[in-house]
This record gives sequence, C-alpha cells and structure tokens, in this order.
Amino acid sequence: MARTGRAGAGQTAIRVPIASQLLDGDLGMPADPHGLVVFAHGSGSSRHSPRNQLVARALERRDLATALVDLLTEQEGAIDERTAEFRFDIPLLASRLITIVEWLRHLSAAAALPIGLFGASTGGGASLIAAADRPGEIAAVVSRGGRPDLAGAALLRVIAPTLLIVGGRDSAVIQMNRDAIRQMRAEVKLEIVPGASHLFEEPGALARVAALAGDWFTRYLPAVRSTRRG
Repeated sequence: MARTGRAGAGQTAIRVPIASQLLDGDLGMPADPHGLVVFAHGSGSSRHSPRNQLVARALERRDLATALVDLLTEQEGAIDERTAEFRFDIPLLASRLITIVEWLRHLSAAAALPIGLFGASTGGGASLIAAADRPGEIAAVVSRGGRPDLAGAALLRVIAPTLLIVGGRDSAVIQMNRDAIRQMRAEVKLEIVPGASHLFEEPGALARVAALAGDWFTRYLPAVRSTRRG
C-alpha cells in the first residue's frame, strides 16, 4: 500500500497506486467526520487548485473529511502541460477517481465513511461517470462550473443526489447543465450563483459555492460517525 505522511496543518499526504505509478494527494481528516468528499479537479489543474482548496477547508470545518488527489501521474501531468493530451479524457479521469475511492476504503480512518464527489469543470463529468459506475459507493455529487455533458450516456445511470453549481455569467455552461438535467433520473438541482464567472473569482462567489456544497453533503451523506477516539 502507498505511503502516507504529514502534508501540513490538518493534512496528511497520501500516494495512491495506479498501475506502476502513484497519484499524489492530501487527506484532510476532522476529529469526528460524518462523511468523506473526494475532489476531481478540472482540466489543466491539480490538487493544489486554490478554489478546491478553499472549498475543502470549508467542508472540513463542517466535519467532512476531504481527499484532494491528482488524477494524473507526475509523468502524465508533464505531458498534459505540453499537449493537453489527458485533460479531456473523461473516461480515464473517471477511472482514476474510482481507483482513489476504492483505495480510500482501505484506510481505517475512512473505511466506514459515506463518500461524496466534488467535481470542478471537466471533473464534474468525471464525477458523474464515477457515480454512475459505483452507485452503491457514491452517496452524493456536487459539480462546480462542471461539464456534465461530458458524462454522456452515464447521466441516465446516476442515482446519487446531484447539485450543479454554475456562475450566473457562465451562460454556455448554464445551458450545458440544463441540458444534462433533462437527461438525468436522479434527484438533481441547479444552483446559479449571481454575478459569478466560470472560475468563481468574484468576491464571495467561492464562499457561496462552499456553503451550497456543505449543505448538500451534510444533507445527503448519512450521519455515520467515526469510531476513532483521540
């Protein structure tokens, strides 16, 4: 099994095996979490995304554990920076997300926690495919500025309650999300953040995303408390 180690205040560095390589990540574990949220970053991004980091810290304050793991290996990431070869390979990213979820199930601290997925941009499409492929494992999905259209036919198979968050100024992505909703059978809700662009860089926009995501995961991740004791 891959190594874990300290990654900073409240964070543990993790390395998830994928074939003969490793995916680097960080695990944030509150004292008594009631769920675990696994992040899927968007195209050209990584676990260091400041937007996902902000949301993760907000979820941890609400007693939700978080896992931010790179979906590409270090070698693949270097290739992708030059060629953009992997960032739109949504089936590959979804399979990596599933591998991460399965690996986390072998950690004693996370084994019993209900799991949600938080996908950004193309990570939104990957999260929905993963949720469709693991219906008994994924309890809820949140997408930020996501591309659910990239999930294709998998949208029909998603059963996890899904929240789609889009900026009010991101008109093309709003339409993509509305089109996806018409194809989904799961409980799904669209939240439009007024005045926000695709990256939610406007004052207060990301805080609103974090609040919406926190409410959704608190509602839909079953209240199974950790058995760990300090």
